[in-house]
Formats: sequence, structure tokens, C-alpha cells
Amino acid sequence: MSKDKETATDTFEPAEHLSEKHHMAIPWHDFFTNDNFTPAYEANLVERAAIVGRIGLMMLSYGTGAWRVRDSMNTVARTLKMTCSVDIGLVSLEYTCMDAHHSYTHAISLPSTSVNTTKLARMERFIKKFDKHGSEMTIGEIHAQLEEIAQSKGNYAPYQVGLAAALACSAFVFLLGGGPVEMFCSFIGAGLGNYVRRKLIDRHITLFACVAVAVAVACLSYLLALSLMQLAFNVSSRHEAGYIGAMLFIIPGFPFITSGLDISKLDMRSGLERMMYAVAIITVATLVGWIVALMVNLRPENFAVLPLSAVTMFLLRLPASFCGVFGFSIMFNSTPKMAAIAGLIGAVANTLRLELTDLTGIPAGAAAFIGAFVAGLLASIVKRKIQYPQISITVPSIVIMVPGLYMYRAMYNIGLTSISVGTLWMTKALLIVVFLPLGLIAARILTDSKWRHNG
Repeated sequence: MSKDKETATDTFEPAEHLSEKHHMAIPWHDFFTNDNFTPAYEANLVERAAIVGRIGLMMLSYGTGAWRVRDSMNTVARTLKMTCSVDIGLVSLEYTCMDAHHSYTHAISLPSTSVNTTKLARMERFIKKFDKHGSEMTIGEIHAQLEEIAQSKGNYAPYQVGLAAALACSAFVFLLGGGPVEMFCSFIGAGLGNYVRRKLIDRHITLFACVAVAVAVACLSYLLALSLMQLAFNVSSRHEAGYIGAMLFIIPGFPFITSGLDISKLDMRSGLERMMYAVAIITVATLVGWIVALMVNLRPENFAVLPLSAVTMFLLRLPASFCGVFGFSIMFNSTPKMAAIAGLIGAVANTLRLELTDLTGIPAGAAAFIGAFVAGLLASIVKRKIQYPQISITVPSIVIMVPGLYMYRAMYNIGLTSISVGTLWMTKALLIVVFLPLGLIAARILTDSKWRHNG
């Protein structure tokens, strides 16, 4: 077998289009002729392989795990009469497409990573359509449809994403034990913080700067709102503890969860890169929160106990969990319907987790496993009736279970050299973070035969 090897990255661009950008756009139109008559499977190897790579890179850019990226690329490759082998990372993939006579290797990458569940749903519908009718489509038609998906705008303006974070974090604070004052101040802080973050992202500001500025704005806005309430209503300074909730919108729950899913399928490169990406964001966010706390002399104390009965707490946890998951889903660009479905699943799963912890005293990690397992089972039932990507409703439904408060307290105490206390909080956080993807994995193994097998 002869081998035509060609390596290209996202820095490949014709000389007349060169710019000062560190990451240049891939000129996909240079890989094919605008032929709307010849079926795609009859195109040359380079043109067919470019379709496989573009689809894989788009799936990767919308936040899905390596297993789904590979599965989509394999589906397209089979339809185009090729064999595909791919190595997937957080923002890059290297793949080789082979037919009976030649092979073509391509290395492509993204400038950054994000989550977009609406585009992910559209891509999965495209893949299903391609699996059935791809042999009838031409190269030009395929790239035109992909371009339409890629260029589609987000569902929400920056202020709407800010409101979604405000809703999610205020609900999160209640579930952590906060009261109306903490919820209101977190609403203000998280809303402004995520609004600023979205504006920075739209201007392509680098990751750490976005995280640091957003967290600082969120924490300071919380304190400003609390100070105004103290002046107007003479509320207690004890409510300072809720400022941690204002920064919880930054917790990278999606990469945390998908990293565990990738590792379970032996996609070690993708899993470890996603995990380190999440850890990097957590580290920057908690350090900035800690610095703000030192500047204004704050301490992450426990919330005051709410005077609510067990039944009342149960009844309030259901809508709070729904609102938290709904808000996070909107932040992931889910449609309102998709966000509502995830919210309903999260309301059941997260309330079950919290009630198990309170009523039975089982460890938080075990309760997190059960909650995630139930979320996975419910999502598999919903997916059969409504064709949404399972990851787009399962991950948002359990993101609210990610222990951002524990992570912050761990970093805060380690920063004060209270190593034993910091390690205790870190251990609690790690147990929950490990058990959450395990719960989803167990549910997928039981309900998805394709996931269940290696071959």
C-alpha cells in the first residue's frame, strides 16, 4: 500500500490570508471542489478525509467527549468507504483515513474549547442523516450544511447568559445551605461576573484572564450588594459566607465529567487533558477568590442553619435543583426545552442525593454516585422519546453536584497553610468528583449496548 501523508494544522492558510492571529482558521474550501453532482464517496481521498476531519473537529469544539467524536468520524468514514483511526485531545486531533490504495494523515486543532449543546444536537442529527443518506450527498452539499451549523449564532445574548448564571448560582447557594440574603447577593454577583466573562470571551480574551476577571467581579459584586443591604436593612455580616456561591458559575463541570467518561473508554489523552483543563480553571478561580477574601478580610464560614422542617426543605430542594440545572444548561447554549428537560432530571437526581445524605447519613461520594446513576437512567429514557444528545442532558443535570464549595475551602485553607484542613476539604471534593462520572458510566453500561462494548 502506498502512503500519501500530509499533515495540516489550523495554522495552514494561504499566504494572502495571513494575519497576526496565533490560531488561523482552516480553509476547508481549499480541500474540495464545489461539485454538487458527484457523490461524496466517489471523491478523492483528500476530499473525503477532509469531511471526516471537519466533522470530528466540530464535534470536539462543542464539548462532547472523545468517544462520541470518534464514533461520529467512524460513521462518516464508513459511509465514504474509508477506514479511520484517530487520536483525540482536548483541542486537537490527529487522524488517518485509508482506502484500498492510499492513506491520508491530518493533524488539526482548535484555538480554545467550549460547550455548545445546541450545535452538538444539530451535529448529531446531521450524523444520523449522513449515516442513512450520506452516499447520496455531494462534497459541496456536505460542506454547505456543516458551514451552516458552524456559523449559526448562539441562542442567548450576554445579559441572558448572565441571568442564567445568576439563577443557577442563587439556587446553588440555597442547596448549600444559604438563605434569602445569600441567594440575592449571589444572584447579583454571579450575574455580573458571568456577563463580564461572556463579553471577554466574545473578544477572544485568553482563558486565565477571563476566569480571573469574572471571579473578581463576581466576588466584589456580592460584597457590594451585601454592603448595600447592611446599610438599608441592617442585615448581619454573617451572610458574607455566601460570596463563594457567586463564583460557582466558573466551575468547569462539563470537562470534569467528560474527562471521567473518556478515561473509562481508555481515551487517556483526551481524559487527562480535560481533567487538567478543569483543574487549571479551578486553581485560578479559587486563588482569585482567596485573594479577594484576603483583601477584604473575609472568611468562608458555614452558613447559618435555616429554620426549615425536613418536608419543607425537600419541597424547596426540587425547584432549587431545577433552577440550578436550568441555568447551567442555558449557559451551555441549550435551547429552553433542552434546558427544561435537564432541569427536571436534575431536580429528581440532585434532590435524591441531598435527601440520602441527610436522612441516611451515607457518605457524600456514594450519594453522588446514586444521584448521577439516576440521572443517567432518566436521560436514557428521555433520549428514546426526544432525540437530544444524551451528554447534553446528563452532564448539565449533575453539574450542580460538583462540589465547588469544597474546592474553594480546600484552596483557601491550603493558602493559609492549614494543610490538614485543606486536605480534608480536598479529599471530600475528590471523592464526589470521582463518583459523579462513575454513576453516569454505570447507567450508560446498563442502557447503551454500543457504549457497553469495546469493539
